[in-house]
Amino acid sequence: MLAQEFERIGKRLFTERLVGANFGNMSVRGEDGFYITRTGCYLDMPCNPVLVPMEGPAPGEASSEYRVHREIYRKTRHCAIVHAHPPHACAASLLFDEIFPQEDSEGELLCPVIPVVQGKPGSDELAHVVAEALMLGKLTIARGHGTFAAGKDLDEAYILTSLGAHACQVLWLLGQFG
Repeated sequence: MLAQEFERIGKRLFTERLVGANFGNMSVRGEDGFYITRTGCYLDMPCNPVLVPMEGPAPGEASSEYRVHREIYRKTRHCAIVHAHPPHACAASLLFDEIFPQEDSEGELLCPVIPVVQGKPGSDELAHVVAEALMLGKLTIARGHGTFAAGKDLDEAYILTSLGAHACQVLWLLGQFG
């Protein structure tokens, strides 16, 4: 069941402190659009996702980041998206335009470069730049706002989110933040 999958991944994100309170959201592509977390939903609690059509207005209870998710699905073949707020990734995005997680083996293998993009949260501008970045890869960071990871399913998007957070924390531990 989709709601259980959202809760399972949400609990992992919360346990790893990749999200806090009701920050972050996730979605899965469906036949008639995509299912996204509800606005204000705590990701580690049961919460039925909302169906958002690929065209037309979104339901009022859909996450405020539905524009970003919609644009990613329009421009890519990704089937799931996780948007999180890892503190070290948010901090790194304020200092760098690209993050090179090559200091650790997982980063080098799975995501050699993480682009940093800019746009107001929930805006069409952010939707455009995040989707453009995810046409070329699977992970990006919105400056000061958090990560957007995409993949074939929520597990892959979660793993990439965790990887991005880990890579930024390693850079911080190495003193790369100045």
